[in-house]
Amino acid sequence: MARTTAHQVRIGRPVPAISLAPGSLASSALLDAQDVDAVAVPVAPAAPDDTDLQPRQGTAEAAARYGIDLAELAERAGLTGAAGEAWTLLLPRPVGSAAAALPWQSLPRRVVLVGVGNGSPLALRRAGAALARATRGLRRVLTTVGIESPETVRATAEGYLLAAYRVQRIGAPAPESEQPAAELVLVGRDDAVATDALATAVRGATATWLVRDLTNTPSNVKDPAWMADRATELAQAAGLTATVLGPKELTAQGFGGILAVGAGSASTPRLVTVEYRPSADTGRHVVLVGKGITYDTGGISIKPRESMVTMKTDMAGAAVALATVLAAADAQLPHRVTAVLPLAENHFGAASYRPADVLRMYGGRTVEVANTDAEGRLVLGDALAFADATLDPDVLIDVATLTGAASLGLGKQHAALYGTDPALVDALRAAADVSGESAWPMPLVPDYLDATHSDVADLRHVAQDLKYGAGSITAALFLREFTGGRAWAHLDIAGPARSTADKHELTEGATGYGARLLLSYLSALV
Repeated sequence: MARTTAHQVRIGRPVPAISLAPGSLASSALLDAQDVDAVAVPVAPAAPDDTDLQPRQGTAEAAARYGIDLAELAERAGLTGAAGEAWTLLLPRPVGSAAAALPWQSLPRRVVLVGVGNGSPLALRRAGAALARATRGLRRVLTTVGIESPETVRATAEGYLLAAYRVQRIGAPAPESEQPAAELVLVGRDDAVATDALATAVRGATATWLVRDLTNTPSNVKDPAWMADRATELAQAAGLTATVLGPKELTAQGFGGILAVGAGSASTPRLVTVEYRPSADTGRHVVLVGKGITYDTGGISIKPRESMVTMKTDMAGAAVALATVLAAADAQLPHRVTAVLPLAENHFGAASYRPADVLRMYGGRTVEVANTDAEGRLVLGDALAFADATLDPDVLIDVATLTGAASLGLGKQHAALYGTDPALVDALRAAADVSGESAWPMPLVPDYLDATHSDVADLRHVAQDLKYGAGSITAALFLREFTGGRAWAHLDIAGPARSTADKHELTEGATGYGARLLLSYLSALV
């Protein structure tokens, strides 16, 4: 079957416009602008000793301008002020003599009441997300939600921009009513610190949109060559260096894991590196390795049909690594960042690799194959060994939709976080708290190491039996063998990389998990 042409999917879309404006709703001439469709104001839950909702900044001003009691209307509507609530009051347009008597006759017809909960960054991400969904299809929206501090500005903007995302359709475009508002204006501040916080939110959301677009692209469009081309185009547009190794180079240099995984597919594998070097190269060198399986049938160890449906997303780790290096360059961070993307399609055919095969990985280690559906650790093993041998990283981090065991153990909201350097693990955990992308530190249990023992090769890539279980841990132990003893961390994102429904800042399909976490980590790195 011919591949669908790439021009049907746009990669690198801009996020919706969002800006800051000084003043207040009481005095802002913005309210009278003809292109303003809605005003959004915050409400919080009742205080412990009270039963009334608590209006937040700008709500009283909006109520005074419109001449209506917004708090009373919110209570009538049954709002609780919980983070993520949104209720739209659509005001009728007065006519005739009544128009002059009503104070809101020239004001926007929609007032959106947004629950902000306790006002924490988590709550305000949810508030921003609710606002995005409540204002789809509109033009300009003014809001005072989340303007209290730079941290709240960032969280509100992140939630709004992340929830504004829509999967690209191949075919007829989505109706205008499903598009995000043309512009969101945060009214109440335009100071330099808030401007920087907004820029950080936009950068992180842009990276997340890129991850989602790449990951959601169907696999009849997205094969390893297509991914390599998109990575090269994006890198060149950002002024970065990109290198692509094809089948001949991979064979010549001994990438036995990547070649074996890709052998059963008509779409040949690639290895892509994208490098950002700051002008003053005095920082640290961080290498990000992302699993890039553009489709995963399981190979000879074929998956059930139901399990294949989401497998276009099995290259989410590669998308995260690519988006992070591009965002690091955009932020002009002081650290050198290199993304390594091992790309392959795990299919089956006459040339497929098999259980019990022995592969020679990059650098010479041999690996006994136990299950061809555990292909991710093979391509990562090659890429990690390559990074260790040729890139001399100070920090080595891999990110992958690697094991179902991680999502069984931690659910769909936490990544499993492993590492050989406690300071690195702590820094990534702190970055997860900042970004709102949760990660839980997991142990590299020494007693489980013999799960990688093989009688016929240096390593076995999947445990021979279920003696230990702990599939995510034993996978991490296997990957550690290829890191050369460097400071290394592994993020198993099999759970949070995908969502089955829109919820808060997440959208159905690929979530883009990990790009903002890694960008927060790099921004804090000293």
